[in-house]
Amino acid sequence: MKVTINIDCTPGEARSFLGLPDMEELHADALAALKTRIADAINNMEPDALLNTWMPGGTKGFEDIQKAFWSGYGGNADSGKKGT
Repeated sequence: MKVTINIDCTPGEARSFLGLPDMEELHADALAALKTRIADAINNMEPDALLNTWMPGGTKGFEDIQKAFWSGYGGNADSGKKGT
């Protein structure tokens, strides 16, 4: 036997019926504090400091990676030609 009960109510009504606390004010306060912290972080963000955090060596690191890639790629291409 299968019994289905559909209850049509809002989440607030369900919480009050089950005796759960109303967290809407706490949620609104937490959301407002989060919005404030995000806005402050965006306003205080300095592009130079952010770039230095992401790339401590600046573009020098990318140049080194590129040189290593091309030297390795050139070495493999030369060794392939020598084998044939």
